[in-house]
Amino acid sequence: MARANTERIAKLSDVARAAGVSQGTVSNVFNRPELVREEVRKRVLDIAAGLGYRGPDPRGRLLRAGKVNAIGIATMEPVSYFFTDPYAQEVMAGISEAADAAGAGLSLVSAANAETLAWNIQTAVVDGFILFCIEGGDELVRLTRERQLPFVALALGGDDRTVSAIGIDDAAGARLAAEHLAGLGHRRFAVLSMELDDGRHHGRVTREDIAEALYSSTRERVIGYFEGLARFGIDVDAVPIFETLNDEATVRTAVDALFAAAEPPTALLAQSDRMAVIAMRALQERGLRIPQDVSIVGFDGTPEGAAANPPLTTVVQPMREIGRAAVAAILAPPDGARRQLLPLEFVIRGSTAPPPTGASPNASATSR
Repeated sequence: MARANTERIAKLSDVARAAGVSQGTVSNVFNRPELVREEVRKRVLDIAAGLGYRGPDPRGRLLRAGKVNAIGIATMEPVSYFFTDPYAQEVMAGISEAADAAGAGLSLVSAANAETLAWNIQTAVVDGFILFCIEGGDELVRLTRERQLPFVALALGGDDRTVSAIGIDDAAGARLAAEHLAGLGHRRFAVLSMELDDGRHHGRVTREDIAEALYSSTRERVIGYFEGLARFGIDVDAVPIFETLNDEATVRTAVDALFAAAEPPTALLAQSDRMAVIAMRALQERGLRIPQDVSIVGFDGTPEGAAANPPLTTVVQPMREIGRAAVAAILAPPDGARRQLLPLEFVIRGSTAPPPTGASPNASATSR
């Protein structure tokens, strides 16, 4: 057996020379082995192993073809976001289904580490990028543009109309939630919001803070809530808003603050199913019943909400369809920027009911 060449990386031509066969034969051994006699194939593979040659680099072949049949999925969050966030999990399920059907691979790219962001984007061997964020991700968008590959954002927010995006009407969904609760007779409300921007901490926020929020989903959902409540004559200036990080600790902190008030809310508008379910558990631990004492509406339509006790009333966005549409936008990109608005559904389950007896329907919302 030939001795490995330790001074340089072995090439296909080195294997052909050592095996006494043509370069075409060596190529067939690795790419179309059925065309090569067994004894020749075995000899070529043995010599290749001895030289340290592992076969042609598939990236070169794919790049020469102008397509690698892989999609990059980028987020400003840590990579763990794809596996721990219920919304991300459902969207990723839709992406995976569409990618599997197309025979395409997936590459996860995190922008959480600013030092490696440029390298991650520039070196990803993909046909395009699905961006799980757009606001607050200016550098991510800039670097993606530099690759001159198709990309699509999973949000309709932002002022840059040259960015292709797929999303929902957040304000319209939030109005449905608020009108449902107000229609049941609730008059004391509170809002559990997602983050306003990257630089804030969680806690009580004002309407002015909401108006200046970087993240459009947070801003638009509060706007939608207040539009829906105002239609029932509710003083929205008196509705408390608590920003959370969509996690156990900050949602529980918000619940503690809200239900320490003399007149706590009888209805919670939560901007995600995840925070709604956390709030539900926290209230039940306080001895409060859902929905007899407090009604809760979520937003997203995740399996977690459907499996809650009681099942969560929620605004359902077509998360898997968003994922499938994003894959289609990369594998068959449209001419120019395209913004797709997908439909919402409002699903009433067991977490909402009329307010408890004694909660006056004419009372004002929870005071500031």
